[in-house]
Amino acid sequence: MILTVPCLLGLESLVAEEMRRMGMAEVRAENGRVHCRGTMADIARLNIGLRCGARVLMELGSFPAPDFEALFQGTAALPWEDFIPRDGEFPVKGYSLNSTLHSVPACQAIVKKASAQRLGKAYGLETLPETGSRYQIQFSIVKDTATLYLDTSGEGLYKRGYRAKNMGAPLRETLAAALVLLSRYRGKDPFCDPFCGSGTIPIEAALIAKNRAPGLDRRFAAQRWKNMDSKLWMDAADEAQDKEFHGNYDIWGGDIDPAAVELAGHNAALAGVEDCIRFEVADAAAFHRDSEYGQLVTNPPYGERLLEKSEAEEVYRRFGAAVRTLPPKWRVLVLSSHTEFERCFGRTADKKRKLYNGMLKCDLFQYGK
Repeated sequence: MILTVPCLLGLESLVAEEMRRMGMAEVRAENGRVHCRGTMADIARLNIGLRCGARVLMELGSFPAPDFEALFQGTAALPWEDFIPRDGEFPVKGYSLNSTLHSVPACQAIVKKASAQRLGKAYGLETLPETGSRYQIQFSIVKDTATLYLDTSGEGLYKRGYRAKNMGAPLRETLAAALVLLSRYRGKDPFCDPFCGSGTIPIEAALIAKNRAPGLDRRFAAQRWKNMDSKLWMDAADEAQDKEFHGNYDIWGGDIDPAAVELAGHNAALAGVEDCIRFEVADAAAFHRDSEYGQLVTNPPYGERLLEKSEAEEVYRRFGAAVRTLPPKWRVLVLSSHTEFERCFGRTADKKRKLYNGMLKCDLFQYGK
């Protein structure tokens, strides 16, 4: 079957590389998603093991849909009964881009009606109870071609299960993991985040250092599916745990807010990595390290309103001065949506990468080779 992993724009190459390392076949990246060929066992492996992907979708079929009749007939031709049992709940959601069928609610209604008709005929029912497990149907209609999926993940893969609360502007765990991977941190050098907030970046760094699969402590929609053997999930979890490392890591998170530092420690404990990270109340303007090598990865406050923008600029100036005291072999990555970041920071980035933090367009400013 074809499996599709949506992801934040800008992370496609990282997700594709993750999938190749997991042994997926025919990995192919396009804007905002990565495809591969896989089995039911791979659904479990991808859900448990992916760090940067948003969710895992099982593709049921793709067909031209220039009008509602074509959408209805194409949907009704798919073998829904092979996956959705007679009591299965099957809500529909999706999107349309550059297509004649641009009304998403209308398309949702057509896909629901067609799949319900097919299931009703298969089970000899006029009305389907939808009292069982959820089989979320997703559709995409792009340039008049419809593709229909079942969502195997349920809640997005960024919901690792360790962050009950956050400190205001949250950084998704999947994006935090991507920042760590882009820094090329693998657990050997010191790793620091001077604006750690609720601890997401240091926690993801610790999970990467330990090679601990991020999905081990949560559940997924397909675990409740009748056509998916529970042994596949146990095997995938065992395989992931067998690949874990155990060592001593120098991972540090600092924040000027004591409440944030306390919450970060709590989240690290929930993630099972509290022994790998040292959290401290600290001012980023006073940040300093003497070690020859290291990675600094951080997401400072952006300042979305005018008054906050000037405050953020002052923070960047003071933080930039501190970073210039680091030995030259340190690698520094800063995520910011502020258009004047480099000017305030006092240094032009060696490399910039466009990313999205939710719907917010950001740049990843990279310093060091």
